[in-house]
Amino acid sequence: MGIRAKEHSAQHIVLVTGLSGAGKASTLRMLEDLDYEVVDNPPLDLFEALVSRAGQRLAIGLDVRSRGFEAHRVADFLTRTRRHQDCAVQLLFVTADYDVLLRRFTATRRRHPLAGDGGVRPALELEAEMLSPLRAMADLVIDTSDLPVPDLRQMINARFSAGVEAMLSVTLMSFAYPAGLPREADLVLDARFLRNPHYDETLRPHTGLEKPVADYVKADSFYQQFYAHVLGLIRTVLPRFAAEGKKYVTIAVGCSGGRHRSVTLIEALARDLAEDPMIDELRTAVMVVHRELAREGLASWRWAFLPDDAS
Repeated sequence: MGIRAKEHSAQHIVLVTGLSGAGKASTLRMLEDLDYEVVDNPPLDLFEALVSRAGQRLAIGLDVRSRGFEAHRVADFLTRTRRHQDCAVQLLFVTADYDVLLRRFTATRRRHPLAGDGGVRPALELEAEMLSPLRAMADLVIDTSDLPVPDLRQMINARFSAGVEAMLSVTLMSFAYPAGLPREADLVLDARFLRNPHYDETLRPHTGLEKPVADYVKADSFYQQFYAHVLGLIRTVLPRFAAEGKKYVTIAVGCSGGRHRSVTLIEALARDLAEDPMIDELRTAVMVVHRELAREGLASWRWAFLPDDAS
């Protein structure tokens, strides 16, 4: 069965998948609140029929429980659907750290769909392996490990409300290397060579959100040269990402603790990009996330820039 072409505006389709317990069901409910028709775990054989008969906004949830689930079949569906100019299809992958997922399963006393005698962790590892081809194809990966439900809702609302789908959405993220690389990062930069406020007892308790810490980092003799190169790189690649049709880009800057140097650089990038005419011309939304500060309850994600027609 072929995919029916729409006569008027493009049909927006969001496929939602990810690890069990990471928030797929919550995400689907949030999309339903945005007037998407939502179908959870239909048999894969029905995908094309659903697309051809649905309205302009359709969200489909799928995971290892879906009858006939095979990652390569979903990938084939995505590839074929993306060829149709009248179908704008996006793949959203939700994930979380294994330890977080284990705590969630313990709290809810739910059974993992792949759990056998080996317990939940082996089931999660198997599920991650089965879904890995889809994660690699995802337009957007959301890690809910430290993301409160209200923040997840705001993120879904901002990215999938009517009229927002066409934008290039850029996430600027600070992080700590010892805590692991951000899974969703497209570009990772290392700021650990800059002098570290951690070794100044007066600055150690503070963060790069505060001027004394930022001034200390920026006083490093290599800072300005490094920052200029980073900003130039971002200004070079974003138009190419947009031209290739990429909808979501995550640029991550890491340091040892994720509190001082990386935060200072991300804040500087957010400020300069928000004032760059190129960002407005590309209809680029710029989001700021300080991962380690969020885990400490010291910061939450925010928009640094939204085009006027998306505000």
